Amino acid sequence: MSQEASVKSPQSQVINLTTLPNLNIQQLTLFKQQLDQELGVFQDSLHTLKIAQSRFQESGSCLEKITSDTEGSEILVPLTGSMYVTGKLADANNVIVDIGTGYYAEKRIEDAKDYFKRKVEYVTEQMEKIQQVGIERTKLREATMDIIESKIQSSNWDAHGKR
Repeated sequence: MSQEASVKSPQSQVINLTTLPNLNIQQLTLFKQQLDQELGVFQDSLHTLKIAQSRFQESGSCLEKITSDTEGSEILVPLTGSMYVTGKLADANNVIVDIGTGYYAEKRIEDAKDYFKRKVEYVTEQMEKIQQVGIERTKLREATMDIIESKIQSSNWDAHGKR
């Protein structure tokens, strides 16, 4: 692992692999707890992004099914994530796309497909970045746990003398 992986501790001190051995057990334990919290946030973020990625992929694949032959056919229109109403496809060339925070835009089918493709790519990139940071934090957490364990063993060794 690189020496560059570092985190600010609650006391606003930069902690990395070179400074970890200088901390006492209490500081190391607090640092490990901070890393555990960060890893939990990363997991939650990845879960949320995975849901968004799936929705964008699903929306893009639904657009593949719209052709000029489907114009006028009956469809299910989503009102919420779990409630749909029946409707008719009035225009097979244009769709209304939810672009976020309550805003919608009318787009040509090809533009909408491109929009969802770009959204999937962007979300995937963000997930990869979070995964990389998560891997670094996991390695730092493991190193912290190893140092805590060795300090505990060392203090037990000192307290009980040589065996």
